[in-house]
Amino acid sequence: MKKEQIMDFTRRISQSNRGGLVIVIYDIFFAYMEDTKEAHDNGEWENYKTALRNASKTISELISSLDFSYELAGELYRIYVFCRETLAKAMYKRDLKEVELAENLMKKLYTAFAEVMKEDTSAPLMRNTQQIYAGYTYGKNDLVETYQDFDTSRGFLV
Repeated sequence: MKKEQIMDFTRRISQSNRGGLVIVIYDIFFAYMEDTKEAHDNGEWENYKTALRNASKTISELISSLDFSYELAGELYRIYVFCRETLAKAMYKRDLKEVELAENLMKKLYTAFAEVMKEDTSAPLMRNTQQIYAGYTYGKNDLVETYQDFDTSRGFLV
């Protein structure tokens, strides 16, 4: 994963509510899937394994965030475990078919979560974070983001 992607994910996590956080985790998964495909195409097997392990960790994070008081969580759990096992097969087979199977299942779940996310109007989970404004000025390749930090201590006093 590239440094710019990591910075973008960090910013999005700090500004996200519960539904948005799930979407960010899915986006991180898809970024690792791109890294997996790139490493496979270049024959970089250590990077291939690392990317698959990281993708598997994101699925584990999704599993740990399930609320099993809802019936749907059990169904999601089975799908997540299947995807994680499929990635494990892809690691020892070095086969992109397995990777694409897991990715396609996760894409279907992603679209469902994205639809549900549109209705989530809750506040961001992280409070006391910097406000980020994008679009006031344009950089060479994209928007320039401005950070506004009015309270420099942000809750930490010495």
